[in-house]
Amino acid sequence: MQANSSDALVHGLDHVPIAVANLEAAGQRFEQLGFRLKPGQAHANGIRNQHVKFANGTQLELITAPDAVDPLTRTYRAHLESGDGPVFAGFFAADRTRLDGTLAALGLPAATEGALTTFPDRHPLHYLFFGSRNASPSDRPEHFAHPNGARALISLWLAVDDGNVRALMTSLGVTFETVDVDLPNTRQALRGALPDGDILLLPHTRQVVPGRPIAGVTLQVESLSATEAAMAKAPASIGNALVRRDHSVFLPPALTHGLWIELRAS
Repeated sequence: MQANSSDALVHGLDHVPIAVANLEAAGQRFEQLGFRLKPGQAHANGIRNQHVKFANGTQLELITAPDAVDPLTRTYRAHLESGDGPVFAGFFAADRTRLDGTLAALGLPAATEGALTTFPDRHPLHYLFFGSRNASPSDRPEHFAHPNGARALISLWLAVDDGNVRALMTSLGVTFETVDVDLPNTRQALRGALPDGDILLLPHTRQVVPGRPIAGVTLQVESLSATEAAMAKAPASIGNALVRRDHSVFLPPALTHGLWIELRAS
């Protein structure tokens, strides 16, 4: 999982926001799947959220926007018209000044505001952003103590065939190779190795919902025994839907509000 280059501009993953129509129901489901949730703060534009946080600064974010009142909430509302699911995916860049300079030199219309560097809505890379894994002073050890053993976001699955992601990441120092994988319905992928994680590029046919590139994520877990113990406490409908491999348990999109989540042993 480790890349050797110390010159990489992308060091790992940041977080993945998952749009949900019913935040309370989604939160309850994630708790049934063995996650601890940290309540989010109220936003001026009406956005509400809950966090699945990990000690290294990565996270999954359950997020909803009751009304379309600004560009961001309009994006979430439009996305929710076709169902719940991940809208954006973030990468961790430690040297944001160097990253922004490189993106500008590449002629990409990236904009930096606060903690994030983003692309315009209609740009082919609009669903990607770069962040700094900002820790919150209100984070507590109990927020990271997930009963299913999850402790870090280590892989992002993107189902795209357009070449834009590979071209971008290659320009930022990421090397890709074809690898064998053991994902549900997938046996081969293009893997971009980061110093702390990786990107898997899958065929566009692996999109959970047509037109949505973010197909899944991998979370590192302490052990599959902890994962299986947490799953044993879940309703039977959850246990019966899991996909098991030698080193992983997969949570299908029907359980997770729109994406595959792999719980992989170290």
